[in-house]
Amino acid sequence: MSPSPLDAGVPALLLRLDRNPFHHGSLGAVRSLGRAGVEVHAFVEGARSPLVRSRYLWRGHVFRGDACSAAEVEGALLRVAARIGRPAVLIPMDDLGAITAARLAGRLRGRYLLPRGPARPPERAADKAELAALCGRLGLPHPRTAVPDSAADAVAAVRRLGLPAVAKWSRPWLLPPGGALRSTTVVTGAGQVRRLFACAGRAGSRLLLQRLVPGGRGADWFFHGCFAADGRLLAGGTGRKDLSWPVGAGLTAVGSRLPHPAVARAALRLADHLGYHGVLDLDFRVDAGSGVPYLLDFNPRPGAQFRLFEGPDGLDVVRALHLDLTGRAVPAAPRAPGPGRVFVAENYGLLAALAAGRRWRRGGREVEWAWFAADDPAPFFAMAGGWPRRGPLRARAGDGNANGNGNGNGDASRGAGVTEAKDVARCMTW
Repeated sequence: MSPSPLDAGVPALLLRLDRNPFHHGSLGAVRSLGRAGVEVHAFVEGARSPLVRSRYLWRGHVFRGDACSAAEVEGALLRVAARIGRPAVLIPMDDLGAITAARLAGRLRGRYLLPRGPARPPERAADKAELAALCGRLGLPHPRTAVPDSAADAVAAVRRLGLPAVAKWSRPWLLPPGGALRSTTVVTGAGQVRRLFACAGRAGSRLLLQRLVPGGRGADWFFHGCFAADGRLLAGGTGRKDLSWPVGAGLTAVGSRLPHPAVARAALRLADHLGYHGVLDLDFRVDAGSGVPYLLDFNPRPGAQFRLFEGPDGLDVVRALHLDLTGRAVPAAPRAPGPGRVFVAENYGLLAALAAGRRWRRGGREVEWAWFAADDPAPFFAMAGGWPRRGPLRARAGDGNANGNGNGNGDASRGAGVTEAKDVARCMTW
C-alpha cells in the first residue's frame, strides 16, 4: 500500500454543535481521515455516541455549553487545542459550527488551521434571504422569494406566489432545540402563514416565503466541493437524491453520483463570486417543467453524504481540505468522473423506501454505506442499538427543505447507543 499523501503529523478536529448523535457525516469524516493516518478528534454528545465507538476516532470532546454563544464555543475550542498540543485542521460539520468558526478565525489561528477569510463571509450566503438576493444579482435560478414585514404582508405574498408555497426561516441554525419550529414547512393556507409569522421572535431570524418548485422523482440534486484559496476546485462533484427522509422533503437517504453540467456550472459560479475557500454543500431542484436547476440551499461545510465523491485514490472533500490547509499538493481530480458510487444511510434508507413505496436497486454499483464498514463495525451496531429508541417514525414530511432538499445534517434528535468503559475514557468533558 502506498503511503498516505496526508500529513499524519497534523491532527484534525471535527466541530459540530447541533448535538445529533446520529450524524453520519461526522463518522464519514472520522473514517476518511483516520484511514489516512490522521489523528482525529471530534465534538461528541457523550460517551454513548456511536461516533465514539469508531476505531478511527482518537478522542471525543463533549461540549455542554451554549452552542449559540461564540464566547463559549471559543473557550471550548481553546481548551481542546491545549489538549491536542499542536495546531490541528478545524473542520466544521454543521452550519452553526462553520459560521462560528469563520467569526472566530482571527482568534483561533495559530492553534487551528482554517481556510483564509473569504471576501464575503459564508454566513451571508447561508442566510436564505441573503442567498435569494445574491442569486438575483448573479442571475442564478432561485425560487421566487418574499421576505414579509408583517402577517398581512405574508398572506399577500403567498397569494402572489401561489399555494402551496414554502416557508423557511432565513437562519435555521438559530432555531430553538426540540423541533417545535421546523426549518422549512409547506404552507397551504393563510392561517398557517399568520401563525408562522407570529413565531419569528422565537425563531431568531426572518420568515421567507418561496414558490414551490415543481419537482418529482429524480428532481433533487446536490453539489459538494472543496475549493483552494485561488478558487480551484480540488475535489467534489454533482449527485442526485434518489430517496429522502422524510419523503420528498428531507435529507439524502439514498443518493447517486451523477454528472449534471448545469448544476456544476451554477455551483462554480457561486463559489467564484464568493471567493470561497474550503468545503461547501449546495442543494438544487430541477424544475419539472423547464428542466432548469434552482439553487435552494448553501451550506458552508461538508454534506453528510460527501463520501459519495471519493476518487480512485481515496481523495474526498475532507481529505482535500486537510491537504490544502497543511500545504500539501492535492492530486488532480478526473476531469469528467462518470456515474458510479451510491450512498446509502441505512437508518433512513429503509424507511424512505417503504414510505415511497418503491425499491432501491444497487444495479451493480459500488455502495458507500453511511454506518457499516467491515474495518470499523462498532459504530453501526451502536447506531442500531440506539436508533429504535429515538422514534424515527415521528419524522414528518415538511421537515427539512420542502423544495426538495434537507440540511444534510441528519436527524437532530437525541438518542443513546452502546458504550463500554474504554469509550468513556476516550471521551473528555469540560
